[in-house]
Amino acid sequence: MSIQPLITFKAGQCELSRGEGNQQTVKPLPTPGYVYLYQGEDEFVHFCWRPRDRPLEQSELDLIMIPSDGSFQPYTGKDSPEDSEEIKSPTDGRIFVLKFSSSSQRYLFWLQSKSQHPRGASWFSDRDFKIGQVVDLLLTGEEIDVQAELAQVSNTSGGNDEDETMEDVEGVDHSSSRNRHGSTGGAGAGATGGDVREEGEGSREGGADGGRAAASGDVNAIVNDFMNSLKGGSMGSGSQQKGSAPFTTLLDLLWPSHTLPAVQGASDEIIDALCAQLPTTPFLLEADVEDIEQIDPNSETAQMAIQTLSREEKIDVLGSILRAPQLRSALGSLTEALKTGALPTVSQALNIDVENGGYKRGGGMPLGGGDAVKAFLEGVKKTVEKEKKGDDDMDTS
Repeated sequence: MSIQPLITFKAGQCELSRGEGNQQTVKPLPTPGYVYLYQGEDEFVHFCWRPRDRPLEQSELDLIMIPSDGSFQPYTGKDSPEDSEEIKSPTDGRIFVLKFSSSSQRYLFWLQSKSQHPRGASWFSDRDFKIGQVVDLLLTGEEIDVQAELAQVSNTSGGNDEDETMEDVEGVDHSSSRNRHGSTGGAGAGATGGDVREEGEGSREGGADGGRAAASGDVNAIVNDFMNSLKGGSMGSGSQQKGSAPFTTLLDLLWPSHTLPAVQGASDEIIDALCAQLPTTPFLLEADVEDIEQIDPNSETAQMAIQTLSREEKIDVLGSILRAPQLRSALGSLTEALKTGALPTVSQALNIDVENGGYKRGGGMPLGGGDAVKAFLEGVKKTVEKEKKGDDDMDTS
């Protein structure tokens, strides 16, 4: 399909890591890039990033956005004045944060165009805020005249949209003692901005409500352990929580950045097993089968059409499903149901063997919060192991 961007602006990606004292550090990546949004054939807005030397169709990031699930806000720290002329980033560059109401996932981008603010590169100009506002409105699903909105804050540099200097970003010395007096813009390497969350958000992301992972590294460890457990391994100590400590959500656990690499590296047997659990229609569309509505999805014809697909084509279909906003919405709803006491009902409906039927020991109260999500995942692991053992017993009998 031909992509027609709704808005495009210069921005680079950032890495977020935790240092000593659990302080978050923002590291801008040097690759010159574009953030752009477009409306796809699926009628959803796509949030994308690509290097500037790549065509529109070759984005490195392509997120299908559920209306009102995402927000795009400047990171201004906890103590910033309301006057837009006086709002300064706590980093040494201007950073926007793409956040989701359904997940603790975060994407950070630093503006690569020269700042129009007279006080320097760390100050957000009216144009910066307008770009963020337009993106935020598009993510809510509103129809707006992008050109008219941006025309309200014309480029005061006479249309010269030069880049900020990349000197700080390209340097190899990322220590906090590095001399940055030569920097005129961008988010310098090693930029630190404290906690890239709004005030009051710490307890939610940290897991006080029982449903958020404390950090992306924790989620990665849980994903690896869970994937290993499905292959017959055991849950590692890195994902174990004590007492009622916070646990991840299903949405964070099955986020595309975690699941897609697992699928791409899976064996042909696992890929075929995943395909067998899904409706056949997406695979028939991939195979360019005509008159799909006249084909029984469970028929031998449908299965034969799926078998004609190559490994790469099957992975493409699986990837589309894993990125689909409908899946994100369903995972968010299921997590919320588990956290609020529905574990016994859900596990029974799905025939998942959860410990003590999903209830607290010594009582009739269902598990809730992170404990319920953890029990659900452990139940899935146990159920898979039982089914695998049963198949092995049948093979040896």
